[in-house]
Amino acid sequence: MQVEGAALARLAASYARGSDDRDDLFQDIAAAIWRALPRFRGECSERTFLFRIAHNRGIAHIARRRPPTIELGEDLDLRDERPDPEQSLSIEQERQHLLDAILKLPLGYRQVVTLALEGMSYAEIGDVLGIAESNAGARLTRARQMLRTWLKGASHGI
Repeated sequence: MQVEGAALARLAASYARGSDDRDDLFQDIAAAIWRALPRFRGECSERTFLFRIAHNRGIAHIARRRPPTIELGEDLDLRDERPDPEQSLSIEQERQHLLDAILKLPLGYRQVVTLALEGMSYAEIGDVLGIAESNAGARLTRARQMLRTWLKGASHGI
């Protein structure tokens, strides 16, 4: 469950604006999972069950907040602890550019990218989001295209 805890924390971060917001959402997700565990019937994998609950809490969290503004995760700590500071800085900048680009995606695309980065299959993503497996694949393809365009533009100073 520790691996799932870290994955659920990353998922919470994709729905929240700052570290306090993310922590509150993560606690809400944990409480919702605890309450839902007795209702788990084994109709899907445990992982899909957990992520579905987390997704639902994330959507509810977004619906509650106003006005909808985007902060680009300035308080996320994605440091690479490599000994070479130059290489570490370069990797960190690439990760931050990717995170910034992911956070710019429309919610439906951001959701599939986040779940795909957690290693979920199209079928699992579809189960979590309540969409068809083919729709999950199509959304992920479109999201990847958008990310490539944005990241390519960013690398050329646009």
